[in-house]
Amino acid sequence: MSLPSRHLLLLARMLLVLPGLAFAQPAALPERLDRVIDQALAEKRIVGAVVLVMQDGKLVYHRAAGFADRESQRPMKEDTVFRLASMSKPIVSVAALKLVEQGKLRLDDPVSKWLPSFRPKLADGREPVITVRQLLTHTAGLSYGIFEPEDGPYHRAQVSDGIDDTGVSLEENLRRIASVPLSYEPGKQWGYSVAIDVLGAVVAKAGGATLPRVVEQLVTAPLGMKDTAFFTKDAARLATPYADGKPEPVRMGEQHTVAFGAGGVHFSPARALNPQAFPSGGAGMVGTASDFVKFLETLRTGSGPVLKAKTAALVGTNQTGTLSTMRGPGWGFGFGAAVVLDSAQGRTPQSAGTFEWGGAYGHSWFVDPQKRVTVVALTNTAFEGMSGAFPTAIRDAIYAEGK
Repeated sequence: MSLPSRHLLLLARMLLVLPGLAFAQPAALPERLDRVIDQALAEKRIVGAVVLVMQDGKLVYHRAAGFADRESQRPMKEDTVFRLASMSKPIVSVAALKLVEQGKLRLDDPVSKWLPSFRPKLADGREPVITVRQLLTHTAGLSYGIFEPEDGPYHRAQVSDGIDDTGVSLEENLRRIASVPLSYEPGKQWGYSVAIDVLGAVVAKAGGATLPRVVEQLVTAPLGMKDTAFFTKDAARLATPYADGKPEPVRMGEQHTVAFGAGGVHFSPARALNPQAFPSGGAGMVGTASDFVKFLETLRTGSGPVLKAKTAALVGTNQTGTLSTMRGPGWGFGFGAAVVLDSAQGRTPQSAGTFEWGGAYGHSWFVDPQKRVTVVALTNTAFEGMSGAFPTAIRDAIYAEGK
């Protein structure tokens, strides 16, 4: 005998609050996330977004909202291709870890073993050993021009950060990086940097092919990440990038500079369509939200065709000891992502062990292994979608149990 519909509804509500679920009221999650996205669009802080949430391997929220191109009124779609910027870093880092599993690369290999001419020196003239491990963890003594004034050493050496399009080759960019004195003794500090561009060159050498080919063979093809690569031929699916502005975001032009820190980030949107641009391991890839959530889920579960569970866990395990990172107290850094060490100190509702990062074109993502939750939020608005109110509001909506 079937139960009356009101009894079925009551039973469903009881099941929703069983202990161990990531959300006390999963039915309310879409409403909370919809409010966050709708408010950001209404306030003209972002132009468009694709947000995906996985729980226990199931897609519990997915939405494309706003415009992929505002001026032509092209709507955002779930298969829209984005410039990934620093979301490239964990993908290339995982390719390196796969080579370690295969015995083709060691974490403590000197970088000079693979790149004999890459021998940057300290300001006092000493030439320290830089290891693959230090590249992976941003403890190699390198930096980014975005942290310097426009007359800083990286700018004077014309180092590319992988987002601009200078026409420089990877080999020439490595030479320029190595010509600048190291910012600190490798292994002694943490500094966000072009290290993953250098790592990309190591991965290519150890993998015996170009970086795009090695990444495809080891990561994207096995995971079926069919839209993730170092450039796209499908301009019609590529999101138009915008920069923060008042009263609304500004459409980026070619070689568009957005103020950041002591200087600015120099964006070249055309780079994503240029197969001749050097493959930047730190910032050069394009892809979709659905591809990236596949990638994160294989790291969360430790299953799939790429890494063994023990190796996959290293991505979200602190590798930098007590070194201070840009996230401050309560945070560490793994192989490709920031890691929550202490939720209270880190001022986040995320569980200890959560790992996350983002991308300068306007992206954020995180994986909470304790809650078994993976979140990808891609926008086409820099920097609101990466470090503005939007990613914080998405995060807080995920953890707003009972609200």
